[in-house]
Amino acid sequence: MTDLANHPKGSFIKNFPLLAFVLAAYNVAMVTGHNFSAVAEPMLKVPLISGTSWALGINEVFVIVGLAALFVEILKSTRASGAALLEHILSMFVFIIFLVEFLVVKGAGTSTFLTLGLMALIDVMGGYTISIAVARKEMNITG
Repeated sequence: MTDLANHPKGSFIKNFPLLAFVLAAYNVAMVTGHNFSAVAEPMLKVPLISGTSWALGINEVFVIVGLAALFVEILKSTRASGAALLEHILSMFVFIIFLVEFLVVKGAGTSTFLTLGLMALIDVMGGYTISIAVARKEMNITG
């Protein structure tokens, strides 16, 4: 087991699941009164050559940030370290929180929250799968 006190400063944040920050931001927005179920006024409108305009709302921002966090999490899964197990366990807790909130919390029963929760599930499954593949590859190289 790794001793977190002996890790370089900031390694806990480096190993903490980024989707937990997205979950926290969603909860803060929900508690402060944002209704994710309602059609919100777009934050940004960009006219396109086709004549239509592309609108970006808060729901889309959460999904985009969630996808970026998922990408970084998948990249983090490719490194083999003692802290990887801790990160996988924390990622599983984040997914469980997403699942429980989706089922129990009224403001979390939205498509946006479900999409973010599915990203957390992909993070968990991908993290374990990639870590196993990396470990097998290292065993084949060293063994």
